Amino acid sequence: MGRRLARLASHAQVIAVTHLPQVAAFAHHHFVVSKDDDGNVTSSSVVRVDESDRVDELARMLAGQDDSATAQAHARELLELARSGT
Repeated sequence: MGRRLARLASHAQVIAVTHLPQVAAFAHHHFVVSKDDDGNVTSSSVVRVDESDRVDELARMLAGQDDSATAQAHARELLELARSGT
């Protein structure tokens, strides 16, 4: 799915909201949408993930923890796969 969306994005604007790291790894730009609730006010934010933080975010998406060495290795593998176009 990620590969197909990336191909489509070569000639059309594509915006995909996903919880799947296998799709997110193929994105040209990666954003994280988060929600905060202090009991009185609920707010949302959208932050672009820089390349340096992308492995951590994909690892969090994969394993629920960004400091897992195994999840980070898998995240790096996903990014390499997406970049190679295979």
